[in-house]
Amino acid sequence: MASPIAVLSVPGDWQYRQAAPPPAAAADRRTERAVQAENATGRGPAGRVPLFCDTALARRIERAEAGLIAASSRAAQQRRRGAAGFVIPLAGGIASYAEADSPFNKVAGLGFGGVPSADELAAVEQAFAARGAAVQVELAHLADPAIGAVLTARGYRLESFENVLGRSLGRPPDPVTPPGIEVRLSPAEEIGPWLDVVTDAVAHPDTGGVPAHEEFPREAVARAELDMVAAGAVRYSALCDGALAGGGSMRVAGSIAQLTGAATAPARRRRGIQSALLSARLAAAAAAGCEVAVVTTQPGSRSQQNVQRRGFDLLYTRAILIRQP
Repeated sequence: MASPIAVLSVPGDWQYRQAAPPPAAAADRRTERAVQAENATGRGPAGRVPLFCDTALARRIERAEAGLIAASSRAAQQRRRGAAGFVIPLAGGIASYAEADSPFNKVAGLGFGGVPSADELAAVEQAFAARGAAVQVELAHLADPAIGAVLTARGYRLESFENVLGRSLGRPPDPVTPPGIEVRLSPAEEIGPWLDVVTDAVAHPDTGGVPAHEEFPREAVARAELDMVAAGAVRYSALCDGALAGGGSMRVAGSIAQLTGAATAPARRRRGIQSALLSARLAAAAAAGCEVAVVTTQPGSRSQQNVQRRGFDLLYTRAILIRQP
């Protein structure tokens, strides 16, 4: 198996002559030269400077994430005509419960605005327990380490991880236009077919890597997509030979462009639809004046691989901590 570090190698065509070493050894040496060159210049392939994430950037991204969760949760409450959900501010982040089976039932954005008190945590835990729900905290590894210790002492257990990747938009990304693929904004009248394609694709994941720790019913995915649109996400459709074959969305939060999901119909995969959806949204984000685009993926997944091929860098990892009611 080829070394995964080989993706760092410099561009160029290589031919192995009869006297050449085995391909693996040659690839290793090629990678070593590329890494040495990148270490010397601080740049990756094609002169690209990797995006470095310090705590200030992580704070901005986590604030945007908390804002998305809060706005989507409030949209769910409005859709359900004031049903008993909640959005509770918590030490710079938020605790949110939208409805049963919602992906917005979580605590997000902790770690950059102080450590929550025991009373604050107890109030949040009681609010989730009253709805028969566990408390799920998504905690960035760049957050205040004291929070992890506090949560562990209260019985939270590590359940999984997710990766946050980002790409600087200082230089416009090159467009990706695979043959037969067209990406455009999705009009309001297309919402039904768009939801059908996206929810069907989510029900048949093509991820690889570390499995997701949770799954959501198809109906819950559809409602969550509608709630994110109400929270400001913009929908994109991908057409393959003229037929709707995929969908994605993006939300702008200040200078941060949040790529809030993309999915391709199973029968249309391996045609470049994901790359085209990503390219269109990056172009729109750059045109909107965003500085950074961010996306969340499962560690080691095909989604992570796809975005890294398009210039995204791994910024940090979130630990997913669960406390049962």
